[in-house]
Amino acid sequence: MENNTTESKSVLCTLLDKNDQRKYVFFTQNKPGKDIDIGFTNGEDVWKTHFSEEILSQFMKKFSLKSTEDYTLKLKCACKAGSAFVSLQEGSAVLHLGPEPTDFSLTLSKLTDSEGKTEVKDLLFKMADSLTQLENAGTASSFSPFKSLQKRNTEFELRNRPSGPTIAVRKRLVGDSLINPGTRRKKSATGVAFDDGDDE
Repeated sequence: MENNTTESKSVLCTLLDKNDQRKYVFFTQNKPGKDIDIGFTNGEDVWKTHFSEEILSQFMKKFSLKSTEDYTLKLKCACKAGSAFVSLQEGSAVLHLGPEPTDFSLTLSKLTDSEGKTEVKDLLFKMADSLTQLENAGTASSFSPFKSLQKRNTEFELRNRPSGPTIAVRKRLVGDSLINPGTRRKKSATGVAFDDGDDE
């Protein structure tokens, strides 16, 4: 019984009726305790049912499921498999989650107009919140402080790198000619020094 009451995640997905190709939004909502609400809407009308923990336990035992998570996953997979279809009735609807009417099915009550509008509004906000979380998760995973710093350093080096060809400059040594680098500068002639004493 402990495994049967594992907390499940809410489900929100598209349900395509295999008979008339009409689209619905299928959803589940976790409630206090282990209860869940299951429903679907065409954007105008909403059909919904409530499952208590006791009813969920009966369903899980019938279909050999170990947890509420498995049960909601089974509902989601059935909706996406393309084999589900809806039978609309006066004030209710039957959701068949298998190719045959005798397969797994749910009976849901139609909500009043005011209840339906509130439910659709809540679903819209839930969808918006889910999209925002996905966008934030994508932004966070693509941002790397190290990569960002590395990119800035690379851009800084490129901006400060000379655009023209690099010319090696030879250090001028003492005595080198300014006009012809590499040659030694000749000292000017000083003439011949004569000794005045020899003339006497």
